[in-house]
Amino acid sequence: MRIDDAVVLDLHGVTDKNAFLDRCVRALPLPVWFGRNWDALADCLSDMREPMAIVVTGWQSYAEAAPDEWSVAEEVFSAAARASSAGLAVLLSLGGDLAHLEDRTSTPAQDSDDPPAPPRAPGVGQ
Repeated sequence: MRIDDAVVLDLHGVTDKNAFLDRCVRALPLPVWFGRNWDALADCLSDMREPMAIVVTGWQSYAEAAPDEWSVAEEVFSAAARASSAGLAVLLSLGGDLAHLEDRTSTPAQDSDDPPAPPRAPGVGQ
């Protein structure tokens, strides 16, 4: 599993469980029979056949609007990651929009002591 292959679960604007589960349906490779409840989400995530990394963005407003629901969502992610035989990682983004991350191969800022990043192999991280 590589972070380059992560699935982004964007929760910007989500304030309740139904909207959270709607975003999960749109972003994650859940089966068509997904039941749109906490147990079904935990089961589907733990039963994934391939390793997967999920990066959750914009979760802070949901956590503030519905702290009890967010606590359950965190537990679902945690339990699914522990139970997954294929390998599941759930990462909470602490800032910024992932689309605006800079290319790490760029040259360092002027007056920086950091050496330029080495070039990537073709197809890696792209």
